[in-house]
Parts: sequence; structure tokens; C-alpha cells
Amino acid sequence: MSEQDNPPPAGARSGTRSAVPAAILVTLIVAGIVALSLWYAVQPQPLLVQGEADARRIDIAARIDGRVAQRPVDRGQNVAAGQVLVAIDNPELLTKLKEAQAAQAVAAADLARINVGTRAEVVNARRAAVASAQANLTLQQQTYDRTRQLTEKDFASVQKLDEATAALDVAHRTLEQSKAALDEAVTGYTAEEHHVAEASLAKANAAIATLQAQVGELTVTAPASSQVYQVGTEAGEYVSPGVPLLSLVDLSDVWLRFDLREDLVKRIKVGDRVAVRIPALGDRQVAVEVRTIATRGEYAGWRATRATGDFDLRTFEVRAYPVDKVPELRPGMSAYVDLAEKVK
Repeated sequence: MSEQDNPPPAGARSGTRSAVPAAILVTLIVAGIVALSLWYAVQPQPLLVQGEADARRIDIAARIDGRVAQRPVDRGQNVAAGQVLVAIDNPELLTKLKEAQAAQAVAAADLARINVGTRAEVVNARRAAVASAQANLTLQQQTYDRTRQLTEKDFASVQKLDEATAALDVAHRTLEQSKAALDEAVTGYTAEEHHVAEASLAKANAAIATLQAQVGELTVTAPASSQVYQVGTEAGEYVSPGVPLLSLVDLSDVWLRFDLREDLVKRIKVGDRVAVRIPALGDRQVAVEVRTIATRGEYAGWRATRATGDFDLRTFEVRAYPVDKVPELRPGMSAYVDLAEKVK
């Protein structure tokens, strides 16, 4: 029998006709997906780099030893420049300062004495000593003359003459010594003595200045308006020089830090302005200016593998500061930037 004698059922013919448009539709969908994928593949992709906000941190440490007497600030508190942060108690240091002040008073009095010169009473006493020595010399000269005459006439022994001669020589020496003492009193102190007294006073002043500087360090104040970030000591604790007391964060000096691989650093330079987004602030866009690029890389952000033949890529720190102040921006907040976009 021929096909004309056995025609296909009507349902089979209609199923064949409906399968053709479905196949065409599927083909068009697949072609559209492939075309869309190719279009996205050739489009330039954004170069997103993530960073975080940072701020100037001030670590306050003790410069002298002592016991913490007061700590009137707490963590998270805003402090003004010059506000007292920690008060340290050191009675021994205060006692040393009083001792140095007493030594300074002694040195100043000694210099004043030397500047005034020899007292008139001392000069008069030296003159009286010269007169006494002169009178004694006259007496010893007369005694010697009489003894010599008696010895020549054998009325006195040679021993008596020797004694008179020695006494006369002592009288001469005593008169010379008295005159030298009088000249010293009249002339006054030498230039060298003046210099020694001045140096002693300068040394005493330096000792006081050193101790006063140390006493000033007993009260630790805030160097700038900031916020207390960490507290490392409590009242009553003993601290030594170099021991951290607390840390401050200057919220008025906040920047964004990005760690860029060396193959990305070439895309920016100091002075460039880029747009960054802050997720914590509702993905707000903030204009920042690049002000610092690290001089050298710190660590490798990409490890070399023999399979791919890659090499280590160092990482450079980049700091960008907001063009306009963002009061809500705080250290630790994340930020991301597309290096391909720049704020004109």
C-alpha cells in the first residue's frame, strides 16, 4: 500500500507544525544570551579597590616614674588641647627640686659675696696685722743688734746670736706675709674666682630647670583636640618611663588608606582626585585627593607560582584625604574606589 492509501493522523501533523516555532524561539534565546555575554565580555570592567578610613593616633606614654594619682578621662571621651589626662604622684622628685633650689640659693649668695669683694673689716684687720708685724720686726732688729755687740765683746754666747738672727728672719717673713694678705684683701677676688662662682650658679640653675621639667611631666595633658581611644592605666597603678598611659585619635585628621599592588600604583599619582564610596554612610560618594604614595613597597600581595610563571607584586600604601570634611567618617570604615573614574 502507498502513503496515499494510509495518510498520517491529523494530530501528528499539527504537532510537527508547532515544534518548528518552539525550536526557532529556543535558538533565538540562546543566540541572545551568547550575544549578551559577548557584549559584557568586551565592556571595560571597573577596577574596584577596597580600603579603610584611618586617623592620626597619638600614643601618650609616661616620661617619669610614679603612681597614678588621677585619671579624669575615660574611653570615648572628647578632650580639648591642654586638658589634663593623667596626674602622676612622685614625692621624691618634689623633694629633689627643693634640694636643688636650696643649692641654687647657696650658689647665688656665694656669687654675690664675690661680686661685693672683701669686707672693710677684713681690710682693716689685715692692715693691723701688717703694723704688728712691722713692730715685731723693729723689736727683733734691735735685739739682734744688741746681741751681736755683746757677742763681739764675749758678753754673750754665739748661740744667743744665732737665736736672735733666726728671730729676725722670722719677723721679716711675717711682715712680708702680712703685706701680701693686705694686698689680696685690697685687690679683691680674682677673675677666675668670679668665673667659678658664676659656673656654680649656672649649674644650680640647670639642675633646677631639669627637675622642673620632670615635675611638669607629672601632669600629662592632651597635645591636641581629640578623642580617647584606649586607656592603659588606672588610678593607683605605678608607671615607669615609656609605659603607655592612653591613646588618642584625632577625628579632625581622617584619611582613607588603600594598599595597592605595584601594577596598580602606576594608575594614580599624587594630586589625583578620585571618587570613593563609603558603605557605612549609605554608599555615599566622597571626593578624595591622593596626597601620599609610599616610597617603597612593604609586602608581596601576589605569590609567584612556577605553573603560571608569575612574580611577586609588592604592595604600596596610598593615602587619600577627603576634599571636603566628612564629620561622619570614622576610622575603620570601609571604602572602595574605581581607579578608572576620576573626579574632575
